Amino acid sequence: MRPTSPVLPALFLALTALLGPTPADAQDFSIEDVLSAPFPEVLVAARDAEVVAWISNHEGRRNVWVAQGPAWNGRPVTDWQEDDGHALSGLTLTPDGTQVLVTRGGAPNREGWVPTPAQDDVGIERTTFRIATAGGAPVETRAGTLSPDGRRMAWAEDDGIWVADFPDGEPREIARPRSGAGDLTWSPDNDRIAFVSDRGGHSFVGVAEVEDGGYRYLDASVDSDSEPVWSPDGDDVAFLRTAWEEPELPFFARPTAATPWSIHVADADGDELQEVFRADPGAGSRFSGVNAEKQILWTEDGHLVFPWEKDGWKRLWTVDADGGLPRLLTPGDQVVQHMTLAPDGRTVVYDSNRNDLDRKHVWTLRPETDRVEQVTQGEGVEWAPVMTPSGQVAFLGSGPRMPARPFVLVDGERRVAPQGDVPGSFPDADELVTPQAVVFSATDGLPIHGQLFLPPELDEGERAPAVIFLHGGSRRQMLLGFHNRGYYHNAYALNQYLASAGYVVLAVNYRSGIGYGLDFREAEDYGADGATEVRDVVGAGLWLAAHDDVDPERIGLWGGSYGGFLTAQGLVHAPELFAAGVDIHGVHDWNEGIQNFVPDYEPSHDPELAERAFESSPLAYVDQWEDPVLLIHGDDDRNVRFTETARLVRELRRLGVPHDVLVFPDEVHGFLLHRNWQAAYEATADWFEEWLERD
Repeated sequence: MRPTSPVLPALFLALTALLGPTPADAQDFSIEDVLSAPFPEVLVAARDAEVVAWISNHEGRRNVWVAQGPAWNGRPVTDWQEDDGHALSGLTLTPDGTQVLVTRGGAPNREGWVPTPAQDDVGIERTTFRIATAGGAPVETRAGTLSPDGRRMAWAEDDGIWVADFPDGEPREIARPRSGAGDLTWSPDNDRIAFVSDRGGHSFVGVAEVEDGGYRYLDASVDSDSEPVWSPDGDDVAFLRTAWEEPELPFFARPTAATPWSIHVADADGDELQEVFRADPGAGSRFSGVNAEKQILWTEDGHLVFPWEKDGWKRLWTVDADGGLPRLLTPGDQVVQHMTLAPDGRTVVYDSNRNDLDRKHVWTLRPETDRVEQVTQGEGVEWAPVMTPSGQVAFLGSGPRMPARPFVLVDGERRVAPQGDVPGSFPDADELVTPQAVVFSATDGLPIHGQLFLPPELDEGERAPAVIFLHGGSRRQMLLGFHNRGYYHNAYALNQYLASAGYVVLAVNYRSGIGYGLDFREAEDYGADGATEVRDVVGAGLWLAAHDDVDPERIGLWGGSYGGFLTAQGLVHAPELFAAGVDIHGVHDWNEGIQNFVPDYEPSHDPELAERAFESSPLAYVDQWEDPVLLIHGDDDRNVRFTETARLVRELRRLGVPHDVLVFPDEVHGFLLHRNWQAAYEATADWFEEWLERD
């Protein structure tokens, strides 16, 4: 018997209103225009020189850019001119800022295939290059971790730890730990390397000797040790310890409490060990990290800085390296997302949404003085900050009507955009809209945050069609500006286009996303454990249906990945409320979705759990599907199996539901080809024009 829909009966009340005018046929800009701005994918700073570097993705042409103080005029140092789908990663500046390293080519899948969405032979290899920041052709080199003096490189290969003089020295194996090694971390004196040996259910932190060879483990246990960081004098190593637990399946609600995690400091010779911090039981006892090279920062004056969700918010805390009571550094309700230690060894630079939950701003702090300073503020969104040796803060930033760019704050006053102006093809600021922060109720009463885009020329009393956007993840948060991730930077651009076309657009930050605290992120019965986010989707639809500017009979849904899953959920659970949808590489059966991330997951081993996962999936209610849907998927997707879309198409054909399919051969989850983003979004706009603008 098909399970009964959990959506509240109120959803099925008739929604009546007069049909309003359709969106204007003419627009000031196209989808191609609003996607034309380059996106800075990552930003790094040299340790000993006034140099920053970033990866610029300009309509699929990915290149490395650098800027040098004091002028900070950006310029490219590579010249790859094709939309070829070859991703860039591993961006590294040498300590003196004279060379930059980058790896070209996407990561291989389980079968070892590097993505080739452009169907070219070049894409089958990943290559690391070094490029002089003063200019010159890229030169092939090794991928690895540079020593602090920039003279040697270390890397893991064939279960061994290898070193060589940089850039072209003879490789030498210094250790071969069982199960291999990862997270190689040089000591400040360049003589030793800390590493992590992952044994599956547990892991050890070890130290290898560079000159003499050999290695030792630091206080081996049954738990998982990770994130090694050296003391400034190179004598000690701090690391994170989390207790062994039974393996957990993804997309199931997790208890917010666990066996408390801890921080340990060990003599690098393995002679002494001290636990210097242990999380309190309850909230925050399960470790949750931030975007950082290391989850523990060791300052020059002996402070360990780390994230901790005590009291339900991800803030930064400190404890003395010798132990003692932990101290809160970043008070207030906030979620820290990126953090790094400045070259001075004393200043922590980070971003958070303190006092501005739907934006991110840049902050600095000094643990020894408890001084916290807000560096950026206002309507902008700023993230991924770094600091130069002279104390200048560089970061990536955007605004509600300005796409992302790299910036440097000169002397804390003058903001400089190293990459220059956005291209002339990008819409003028007055052609875009500034979204409004809104809060509405899910069907169970939970407050849900969103961003509302109103068409710029909506007449009083006019009722426009509306579209709800659902992000992926689900550990994501849409913001009041162009997003800090390329995938959602594009999605924000499409929402701007749809608003300009006359649609009311609502981006929904549903439960299980980030930005609003631990309890919201670890929502009860979310995902494969009950799909409670459906209540947020339907609540968004009901809120829009009651909005004076919205025609309640013309509300659509769109989203990718987890957002595709929720688009499908909205269409099966509330067909009377929603009129059409666009489902981009969505999950339709959690049992298959889980298996993609946990290959040895076998639903038959736990029938009760498998049944709950299926009942939390759109396919469980597919016979209720009535509304037209466009399905978009790349068939080399490594996050959501292509068969998820294929199975749904089979069912829609059986039911006679209007649908169409757009398939990108050899494309991955986050489309690598710019032309595929454009094609997907043009098809999305056309689909809504066909199904939401009808009389």
